[in-house]
Amino acid sequence: MHTATFTEFRNNASHFLDLAEQGESIVIIRHGKPIAELKPIASNQKTPSWKSPGLNISIPNVSLSEEILKQRKEEKN
Repeated sequence: MHTATFTEFRNNASHFLDLAEQGESIVIIRHGKPIAELKPIASNQKTPSWKSPGLNISIPNVSLSEEILKQRKEEKN
């Protein structure tokens, strides 16, 4: 675990973020007292749903877009 004064952190934030990215924790001190801890995010977090692959729908020898348009025409009638 690393420690840094608030001023050191402010002036070298990129360096401390690199340390956190490498798995290190950093305690930030202001006026001699710890005020915050910067630590890496746990790696066991799930992938956000918007990054997950979507459904892949396919029917052999059928164009999905044509079938949708055909169904829409039928619904109008």
